[in-house]
Amino acid sequence: MFMRTTVFDLLDTTKCSGFLGSSITLLTVISVPVVLPRDLKFSPQPACIDLGMMWAHALWTLLLLCKFSLAVLPAKPENISCVFYYEENFTCTWSPEKEASYTWYKVKRTYSYGYKSDICPSDNSTRGNHTLCSFLPPTITNPDNYTIQVEAQNADGIIKSDITHWSLDAITKIEPPEIFSVKPVLGVKRMVQIKWIRPVLAPVSSTLKYTLRFKTVNSAYWMEVNFTKEDIDRDETYNLTGLQAFTEYVIALRCATKESMFWSGWSQEKMGTTEEEAPHGLDLWRVLRPATVDGRRLVQLMWKKASGAPVLEKALGYNIWYFPENSTNLTKTLNTTNEKLELYLGGKTYWVCVVSYNSLGESPVATLRIPAIDEKSFQCIEAMQACLTQDQLVVEWRSSAPEVDTWMVEWFPDLDSEPSTFSWESVSQATNWTIKQDELKPFWCYNISVYPVLQDRVGKPFSIQAYVREGIPSAGPVTQADNIGVKTVTITWKEIPKSQRNGFITNYTIFYQAEDGKEFSKTVNSNILQYDLESLTRKTSYSLQVMASTSAGGINGTTINFKTLSISILEIFLITSLVGGGLLILIILSVAYGLKKPNRLKHLCWPDVPNPAESSIATWRGDDFKDKINLKESDDPVNMEEDRVLKPYSSPRDLIDKLVVNFENFLEDVSTEELGKGQENILREEKNEYVTSPYRPYCPPISTEIPQRKSQQLCSRIPEGICLETTEQLLSSVPNLGPDRICEEGEPNPYLKNSVTTREFLTSEKRPEQTKREV
Repeated sequence: MFMRTTVFDLLDTTKCSGFLGSSITLLTVISVPVVLPRDLKFSPQPACIDLGMMWAHALWTLLLLCKFSLAVLPAKPENISCVFYYEENFTCTWSPEKEASYTWYKVKRTYSYGYKSDICPSDNSTRGNHTLCSFLPPTITNPDNYTIQVEAQNADGIIKSDITHWSLDAITKIEPPEIFSVKPVLGVKRMVQIKWIRPVLAPVSSTLKYTLRFKTVNSAYWMEVNFTKEDIDRDETYNLTGLQAFTEYVIALRCATKESMFWSGWSQEKMGTTEEEAPHGLDLWRVLRPATVDGRRLVQLMWKKASGAPVLEKALGYNIWYFPENSTNLTKTLNTTNEKLELYLGGKTYWVCVVSYNSLGESPVATLRIPAIDEKSFQCIEAMQACLTQDQLVVEWRSSAPEVDTWMVEWFPDLDSEPSTFSWESVSQATNWTIKQDELKPFWCYNISVYPVLQDRVGKPFSIQAYVREGIPSAGPVTQADNIGVKTVTITWKEIPKSQRNGFITNYTIFYQAEDGKEFSKTVNSNILQYDLESLTRKTSYSLQVMASTSAGGINGTTINFKTLSISILEIFLITSLVGGGLLILIILSVAYGLKKPNRLKHLCWPDVPNPAESSIATWRGDDFKDKINLKESDDPVNMEEDRVLKPYSSPRDLIDKLVVNFENFLEDVSTEELGKGQENILREEKNEYVTSPYRPYCPPISTEIPQRKSQQLCSRIPEGICLETTEQLLSSVPNLGPDRICEEGEPNPYLKNSVTTREFLTSEKRPEQTKREV
């Protein structure tokens, strides 16, 4: 007999990854049966063999545990979905769509109500992690019930999904219909008729259900209508009613069998227009201008198609009539093709009516009440705000009058000039208004006003300003420096034009810097356009610019330069005041001194002038004159030189007067020396005539020649420079003393008019020999 035992033979080595990521070298053990004789007895020392057996079993167990721990089966297929594309294929899909390791799938199907089964063909089966399989004709029969089971397999094993059941009628999907016309029906308002072709690949005997969706051309929202068609005609029609007149619509259609849960795709879109009819209506509004001197006021009427009116609605013209309240007999009628009109109305209350018309009729009458000039409007809006939400501008307000439920919202761009266009919209049953940002221009400021409307009366508006988008100003403020002082300067700037602000001005920042110095800045609010800079340096040049900022950023304005003063006006005033005060005190002291000692002040300001009439020089003769001079020189040697100098005179007339008085004795001496003693006797025999009146005219015979000897004698007593000057003055003055000059009738001598007595020159006839000698 033989006994089977297991011998471990080392055939190969492999690596097994443990839970901690370490590599463990395992022995691949193969069990080989060995036949031994039964009577073979082992030695009494089997301990080593038993120990080896234990190690073999331990390694075998470890191998099995490693194998089972490393096995990763594919995920179980779930969410199986099947669609029967009519007369094309039967397709199933499932999840997961992607496995961690390579996985292939097998789809088993039973059909013919369970009598037949098959597997998805290899060319249609999912290989390489694809999760789709299609069964193709002719094995597809309809109607029928299918069962589907998906089997996933990878290197570690196989796993199967649950069995699913499918009815082909419930999962049939057909092609979309084809629309070939969308037209209005003549004489039927607000309706279009849609015609389409039934899908070719659709069960002939099945009833089809349809979904029709439509919208206006400019709208983004679709509306849907569901209906069914039991007939099997090739061409199908449907009348879509409840539409707007003269409006273009976009139509699309889809269909499905009545029992199916799957719809076809949407057909190609088709457009059609409803039939035109009379205008729908008008929204009427006004802008009131201030009254003129004569009591009249300009009213600007504006109207547009009412909200909900057809988009394509066109009017041929507008009829307008207006009349004073309670005086319909004063109605005036106008016609225009424009959508605005200017009226000059009086100060009373007026009613205005407007209708639009076309070839099919007129619209309902739109009426508006124009209040009187002195009428007080009610006010109920307490607060209002504007905010941006995503792509819309939302305006909200709070009212104190719950009975007011209609509001008129007016908006227009805030420009430097008067706006030419206004926009408005009526709001009912709400206290907010929304407009898309695309309808407003970015970087433009808009004035938004809300008017409460109670029946036919319009209340006082509440206004705010808003931007849909802000940016950096296009230009900075224009700056100038005024009132420049020693350490201060006043900076003024102009507001940026509204068209260049691009946002709300939040603040102004003044940047200024001394020449080669540090830059400083001051920030002020947006409502300040002037600022006084202080603590500047005296006699220093500065550069300055002002930056205007919005929420998006700021921009600098023009750069200006200025220089502080070296001395201020106040300092000049103080210095002038001190100097003037000192002069005033000096004047006061002088006046006080003069009042206390008047003679001394008078002598100081107006010194005494010698009276020539009281002089004794006229009686001096010859040697007596010389003795006087010598006596004077010996008595006062200090003043001798001063007396010899002939002082200049201000005018030739003064010089003549002086010569008449001072040099008449010299002329007598000259004549005496030439004529000798005989002449002296003749002169003595003649009578001397004296007059006491200084105003008597007299013409003495004065010789215009001065003997050279006498001149030299005179110059010997006078310094040379002064003598020459005196001689020239004498020679230049004497020829001008003609008879007409000296003997002017009634002209007194101003120098001698204060004299008590005046001596006239002695007259004598000259002898021939004297005349000859003088020549």
